[in-house]
Amino acid sequence: MHAPRPALTRKRLSAIVDRIRHGPRRAKLVALTVFVAALVSLASLTGSWSLADLRAYDYLSIIGRPPLPEKGPIIVAIDEPSMAEIGSQWPWPRALHARLIRSLRKAGARAIALDVIFAEPAVDPENDRALADALGPDVVLAGDQTLIQTPQAEQFVRTEPLALFTEKGAKVGIASVNLSGDGTLRQIPAYPDGFAVTLATVAGANPQTPQRRTLIQTFGAARTYPTVSYYQALDPENFLPEGTFRDRVVIVGLSLQNAPSIADGGADAFATSDTVFSRGLVAGAEIQATIYDNLIHGLAIERAGAPIAVSAVLLAALAAALAVFKSTSWRTLGYGAGALALIFLVSYGLMRFGHLFISPLGPGLAFLSVAVGQAGIDYAEERRRRREITRAFSQYLSPALVERLAQDPSQLKLGGERRTLTILFCDVRGFTTISEDMKDDPEGLTTLINRLLTPLSEAVLNRSGTIDKYIGDCLMAFWNAPLDDPDHAVHAVQAARDMLAALEQLNVELEAEAKAAGRQPKVLRIGIGINTGECVVGNMGSARRFDYSALGDAVNLASRLEGASKDYGIPLLLGERTAGLATAKFPIVEIDRITVKGRSTVSPVFTLAEGASEASLAQHRGYLDAKYRDATGIDAALLHALKSALPSLEHYYEREGERLTARKRHSATNDPI
Repeated sequence: MHAPRPALTRKRLSAIVDRIRHGPRRAKLVALTVFVAALVSLASLTGSWSLADLRAYDYLSIIGRPPLPEKGPIIVAIDEPSMAEIGSQWPWPRALHARLIRSLRKAGARAIALDVIFAEPAVDPENDRALADALGPDVVLAGDQTLIQTPQAEQFVRTEPLALFTEKGAKVGIASVNLSGDGTLRQIPAYPDGFAVTLATVAGANPQTPQRRTLIQTFGAARTYPTVSYYQALDPENFLPEGTFRDRVVIVGLSLQNAPSIADGGADAFATSDTVFSRGLVAGAEIQATIYDNLIHGLAIERAGAPIAVSAVLLAALAAALAVFKSTSWRTLGYGAGALALIFLVSYGLMRFGHLFISPLGPGLAFLSVAVGQAGIDYAEERRRRREITRAFSQYLSPALVERLAQDPSQLKLGGERRTLTILFCDVRGFTTISEDMKDDPEGLTTLINRLLTPLSEAVLNRSGTIDKYIGDCLMAFWNAPLDDPDHAVHAVQAARDMLAALEQLNVELEAEAKAAGRQPKVLRIGIGINTGECVVGNMGSARRFDYSALGDAVNLASRLEGASKDYGIPLLLGERTAGLATAKFPIVEIDRITVKGRSTVSPVFTLAEGASEASLAQHRGYLDAKYRDATGIDAALLHALKSALPSLEHYYEREGERLTARKRHSATNDPI
């Protein structure tokens, strides 16, 4: 007897599904998450990515930005109207700057900053002396610090105003700025004595110390700050409202009336985050005013360093992995869109309320890459996963049922439905004797029975049948479930014919093998019973263990027909309903009416009569009429003629002849049969 297959239980099915569907998928998801997190983290440390992050900052920083602080710096612009009024092109005499300082001081300015570098002596020394006399501790002069790079070395060159000016108490602030790789000014220079820092200190404020990654929060495009022309500040009493400069910080510098464009460029003018929309440059004096307000009002924004940025990428990748941990579907698109919106919202919230900028690009890309990547993997592997499920379940179920389970796993539950089925039972004749003969060769016995059951099973599956189970050397199958099969009876009979043909071929092979090995060949025989009727078909068993099977009286009758085939010497017996459904396709004859064990009703029994002529079939029907009339005078010559006319029923007619002979003998002695 061949080794039985393990039972198909709910627990086993769930384990197979989980192993096939989730095991490799989870491993691939982990690998994808790690790969994406590492790749995006490394990419986020490059210069090109940094510029993309800064551009994201440009867009976020201008959304809902704070208003311009009250009582902030006033810009005194060295502009075109002033040049026209003064009647001189830039640079102007330093004595004129001295006059401006005195005018601003008289108007009540708290601190005065000149964003102009006076590093070289004037042509006329009197101009230097005039400016020096006007300077004091309330004045900040601009200095410069430049990095000079040569093939041999890098050198910082610091340029400061003339000592003549600083000796008068004027402070020096480095007005140099650092531009990003795209030429945009976003970062507050990290000079402890920067121009804006020094101005805030002179004005009596307590400014923040700028760090290397401190970003500027802008308040608008060019001329956002209150601006007056240089010539107006020289005579505020006549040109400006009273109190314009009272207790205010004043920054003097180049500020062209018409803000230059990016394409045109401009003197001491820079692109800022606002340039994304305004397309205009902002004067250096106004930028210094912006830095001033950033530092004294705590509005500057710290850009997250690499550890925080990488952590955000890892967190987003992990969140994406959790979002698609079980499966992906069309909802994954919604998850991705929602996650992106949330990432940008969190980035904006941290920037606006926590003054910390964590770029949303890295986390957003990491989330999308993991989610979309896993969705792509799931989509690509869907067909392969179905094939694996098919291979895993094919030893238990028909391909049609496997496909149905692959499409709808919810069917793996207890329950059944009422259907008309055609059921087939097939059993090996004399298998006990064969087993006894091969008791010393169990491996050979297993190989033999598997060689037999394999073609028998293929015959069922090739005719769209469902193999219910293997019971030792017995095979049970049915048609018209789980999928509809309007020709279920015909397909079952075709499968039986294929099984008998396959058995004949196998016996030929076994005979050849036995002769080659010098031993007696084993001839295998099978009996088949087929019946059609109403059944309940579905997953039968307990909550922990069940099989897809069929139950009902029609099943029992099919099993009894298979057993009765041995008594009639016929390999295939059909029930009445099966015969009626298949008679249009095959020559079918009735052979008897019997009462099988467990049933009280009489059941007609049929079989195939392939190759028989109409005359032979008519003779057979005449014989049955006489048999059913309980006639004892049937001529033995009729049975002999029928054996010749219907050779496939030879053993049946021999049995009938023996039965009639015994009946006559018992009738003569009046003994009961």
